[in-house]
Amino acid sequence: MAMRAFCVPGKGLLCQGVHCSSNGFHWQQTRMLSNALSPGSDRSRAGYALGATALAGLCWFSAPSVHNRQAKQRSAFGVRTAARCEASGFVPTNREGGQYHYPSQHPFTGESRRTLYPKLDAYRTGKLKVDDLHEIYFEESGNPDGKPVVFLHGGPGGGSKPNFRRYFDPAKYRIVIFDQRGAGQSTPHASLENNTTWYLVADVEKLRTHLGIEKWVVFGGSWGSTLALAYAQSHPERVKGLLLRGIFMLRPKEIQWYYQEGASNIFPDKWEAYEGEIPEAERGDFVAAYRRRLTSDDEAVRLSAAKAWSEWECSTSELFPEEEHVKQASDPRFALAFARIENHFFTNLGWFEPADQLLKNIDKIRHIPTVIVQGRYDVVCPMRSAWDLHRAFPEARLEVVPDSGHSGMQPGIVSELVKAADEFAKL
Repeated sequence: MAMRAFCVPGKGLLCQGVHCSSNGFHWQQTRMLSNALSPGSDRSRAGYALGATALAGLCWFSAPSVHNRQAKQRSAFGVRTAARCEASGFVPTNREGGQYHYPSQHPFTGESRRTLYPKLDAYRTGKLKVDDLHEIYFEESGNPDGKPVVFLHGGPGGGSKPNFRRYFDPAKYRIVIFDQRGAGQSTPHASLENNTTWYLVADVEKLRTHLGIEKWVVFGGSWGSTLALAYAQSHPERVKGLLLRGIFMLRPKEIQWYYQEGASNIFPDKWEAYEGEIPEAERGDFVAAYRRRLTSDDEAVRLSAAKAWSEWECSTSELFPEEEHVKQASDPRFALAFARIENHFFTNLGWFEPADQLLKNIDKIRHIPTVIVQGRYDVVCPMRSAWDLHRAFPEARLEVVPDSGHSGMQPGIVSELVKAADEFAKL
């Protein structure tokens, strides 16, 4: 059996069909879809979601090979329409080299997707000493007189990248990015000492004061959304807007899902290496078992555990994993900071009391303009957390991207974040 999909002309939507060895069954199924899924209908949208998203790119375009005139007409229509859709950039196809090419239009609305702003350099870089031990790297780019925005990276321990500057219009924003304690260019590298959620919240505030900023937009994805919520609830008077992606609130059930059992059922092939790093006798608590290795005195043990931990996350962060992203996990410097600091925070459940503290304190930020962007098929930070946040905080706008996983660099996620950032530039 193989899947087939058709593009509905003028709407950019797809409906799925089924092809099997029985011509009679094939014909009935295709006719039903052709007649029932009118352009723009709810069912045609549902057909696209199943055919193009849930089936993970198995949507090849053809029509039934049924031996009658009507079927042949449908066949010619399907081939011609598919060619037009593919030429327009809507159809999910494979790029040269086997990488997946996401639709350049929103799969439900047909709206053209936004892309990142052009590459730009930082106009200022520096280090800020935040206590006797830690010094954090920061940079500024864009317009020095623009609206201040601070980007909070993920992990924790992930560090910043130049592409993070590109979510924001450089003519309108003063873009501030920094590496959190122990991450990226901050020192000491991969340090766990004096490294907690509340130290990081204090660092964000120290950086704001150091840069002479009164209020700013706060942007955070994944762990960055956790830190953004914690910072906003601690200093609501300093936050002009919240732009959140891939919601993570560090509740026990979220850690259990990804690091013990849950995501393992979706990516069992990727899970094997993560699981294989730990002896069977210790697999009742993977986070604790990894902590023992990530804090070992043996450098080889630390590095092996760090790579296994990091590769698990990097290989499951996208709907269609990018090889370059996965390769990053093998870099010893990145892997050590990423795995050690993440594990440290997750072992201590973020030092939140109670565990759902970020939901309990939502009234402190209810007045702050907020947009939540969430990938429907996010395995790392499943949509349940974004939904729980939205239910507690209905004033926030929730944008669900139907063909995305976790990473903030997937086209659908990028589009929604760039659009929201453009809106917030007017605040």
